[in-house]
Amino acid sequence: MPGKSPTLDSIRGKVMAGERLSFDDGLFLYRPDTPLHEVGELANIVRERMNGNVGYYNINTHLNATNVCVYRCTFCAFRSDLRDPKGYAMSDEQILARGREAVENGCTEMHIVGGLHHQRKYEWYVNVLKILRDAYPGLHLKAWTAVEINWFEFLTRKPVRAILEDMVEAGLGSMPGGGAEIFHPEVRGEICEHKADAHKWFEVHRTAHEMGLRTNCTMLYGHIERDYHRIDHLVRLRELQDETGGFQVFIPLAFHPDNTGLAHIKKPSAIMDLRTMAVSRLMLDNIPHMKAYWIMLGLGTAQAALSYGADDIDGTVRHELIYHDAGATTPQALTVDDIRRLIVEAGREPVERDTLYHRVHRDETDPLRWHSGEPVASV
Repeated sequence: MPGKSPTLDSIRGKVMAGERLSFDDGLFLYRPDTPLHEVGELANIVRERMNGNVGYYNINTHLNATNVCVYRCTFCAFRSDLRDPKGYAMSDEQILARGREAVENGCTEMHIVGGLHHQRKYEWYVNVLKILRDAYPGLHLKAWTAVEINWFEFLTRKPVRAILEDMVEAGLGSMPGGGAEIFHPEVRGEICEHKADAHKWFEVHRTAHEMGLRTNCTMLYGHIERDYHRIDHLVRLRELQDETGGFQVFIPLAFHPDNTGLAHIKKPSAIMDLRTMAVSRLMLDNIPHMKAYWIMLGLGTAQAALSYGADDIDGTVRHELIYHDAGATTPQALTVDDIRRLIVEAGREPVERDTLYHRVHRDETDPLRWHSGEPVASV
């Protein structure tokens, strides 16, 4: 016999008992007549059960080594054609300068993603990691989305595992979760039909997890997708996490329409942002962390999200280009004091973390010296 339709009371009972929510539960939570404050309250229960009162942040910088890209995804404002005046590809000297700046500003992580440049060989991408690792061995390199790994397959005819082995040897420490967008083919075929599909995205992350690499996962929401597509996306992530346990954080990414092929769409409201965060926390019961990416959400919504399921507000984020090109009006970077103030104002305890969610302890006399459960690393 078919089960009863979800109610807020039945969902609350599951949450309090630590039981998994169903697909239909997720759809019910997304309904506009399901009170947001009650959804947020349930998400906060799970958030505090998993992460207490902590609000994590890290000190990081972004490196987008090129914006030239063979793909023309409808939602992207960052990409450029080779001959476009805004197109660029960084030299080794520019890449190393970015690494030096990161180290001099106390960064523990560099987040490295970019375009798929059809005139740059595979070795160029490997070299990005190698020169940074050799020059700044204390800097964790989080690099290459599944879409980029799939491009490297095309360039080399190597399997995913061999490519990841090359990258680990060059200095790869973990992987971001970009390129997921929305997995359902009804949507993916409309917004990014030519790039790596959902099957390939999962193959890359499954392989990374089997090799012991931790990865992030994401969802781009607020464009042409519907509630059904979002819940489908979350359930697929949950299933792989059941299998591998390799995802460490989920980041819901609010779509920014400016300068994209979907510029006619209004950006998601703060209400949608908070509901998506809360529903994600409730559905993804096996992914330990939820990130409120302040670059996309805005500072006020990111603060509020710390009571709607999020336990992480990201970091200082120097040199972010992808979402600012799409109209983000948030600052280009925040200071550590700014971030800690935001977290404290939200009623949480600010804790600096490294990429793998170990607490970072800094030397009070020399903040560039830090350790995270391992011997002190001088950066």
